[in-house]
Amino acid sequence: MGSGPSASSMKMVSAVITLLLMVVFLGYMMIWSMTPTNTFYLNWFPGVEKKTSSTYLGEQGSTILIYTFPILFIATVASLYLHLVKKYDHDHNTSRFFSQMILSRRLAITKGPLGIVTRTELTFLAMFVALLVWSLYSYMHDIFAFASVQAAQEKNQVWEVKLETAGLSLGLVGNTCLAFLFFPVARGSSVLQFFGLTSEASIKYHIWLGHITMAIFTAHGLCYVIYWSSTQQISQMLEWSKFRTEKAKVSNVAGEIALLAGLVMWATSFGRIRRKFFELFYYSHHLYVVFVIFYVFHIGFAQSCLILPGFYLFLIDRYLRLLQSQKKIRSVVARILPSKTD
Repeated sequence: MGSGPSASSMKMVSAVITLLLMVVFLGYMMIWSMTPTNTFYLNWFPGVEKKTSSTYLGEQGSTILIYTFPILFIATVASLYLHLVKKYDHDHNTSRFFSQMILSRRLAITKGPLGIVTRTELTFLAMFVALLVWSLYSYMHDIFAFASVQAAQEKNQVWEVKLETAGLSLGLVGNTCLAFLFFPVARGSSVLQFFGLTSEASIKYHIWLGHITMAIFTAHGLCYVIYWSSTQQISQMLEWSKFRTEKAKVSNVAGEIALLAGLVMWATSFGRIRRKFFELFYYSHHLYVVFVIFYVFHIGFAQSCLILPGFYLFLIDRYLRLLQSQKKIRSVVARILPSKTD
């Protein structure tokens, strides 16, 4: 009779898998920090695009490889790792380490809009906000350099061109938030389990990301409405499709529908409304389907692959929970209790 792997071999496998997944995850985060730079779009991305654009993957091949594949790889390997841990009753030290680090008892905030927050959570939140600020600055700094030339070509004022640039930059930064929005609500995700996070502990991250995402997308929409109004192009709000470049096709109407669906979800998600009218909050949140569909129509499928990994894991989780809820229960024993109402 063969026996399972020894504790030392399991520790070795655990260490190797943990190191591998952490390297991939750090590389994924590095890509997001480099995305708004000219180094990425002028040097790195064109080379990857040439090698990945094919008949089968199309123009979204490079986006899938850079933004989607790392997370799906982490989810797959983490699922295998958790299976081995459960099968051989090995202590999940990685999960314990991350959960203790993130959910440390050293509280930084106990009251306020963020709820109960530990120092580690506050640090990660500050790092994420710093990533958004850096991305916005990088996008606007690079494009503002050509604002005067663009204003002369389009016969607009410089501030109007900068306003349009600010709107575009906010939309790009909003994509970053949206890419992480669905991770915390994928309850059965192996990614959350690998890092030792539960769905109950992760839901507040979804709330934070939701507020930030909608604030940025609302500002994005307002910038374009003001720009179109000031340049006598308000009819652009009724344009279903408009070509910005040879490759990027943007649908204004689809973006407006997605934003309206997001605003309804956002308005019903605030604490007082959520607690007093929970059913309104619950059913209005199903508008995420409308939001995602028209978001894809708005920026195109190739660009929407930026948010694909989190949304894909969320859909898998929803589907599995739907199957579990439809399991039929067969009664084995039944007992009729006497009624005292007669």
